[in-house]
Amino acid sequence: MEEIIDTNIILRYLVRDVEPLYKKAVEIFKEAEKRKRKILVKPLIIAEACFVLESFYKKHREEIADSLEVFLSQNWLKVEERDTMLNLWFWYRKNLHFVDSYLLSWAKINESKILSFDQKLIKNLN
Repeated sequence: MEEIIDTNIILRYLVRDVEPLYKKAVEIFKEAEKRKRKILVKPLIIAEACFVLESFYKKHREEIADSLEVFLSQNWLKVEERDTMLNLWFWYRKNLHFVDSYLLSWAKINESKILSFDQKLIKNLN
């Protein structure tokens, strides 16, 4: 049975601010790595993680991108839209919001256009 992961487990793992919860997160991920768990990661959860890491923890985008890029690369995780999720960090590091970075990544991968009034966003697609 697949289990959808919540943002708080990812945050505890990345930030390690509450040691007992960090250890539990590590245990969960080790079980997944050993194929004893099937963990599903949704793009919305990663969006929330980025928001919390930026706003509450005051982490820099480079650090956020580096850690989440490695996290999402793990083959023992089932990551929805993995290609889009792995490619969006290029724009995120250029100081675009997560959602804009997601849209650009999705549009590039799918050879699509973006409908938007945001000219900065459209300009980045070219």
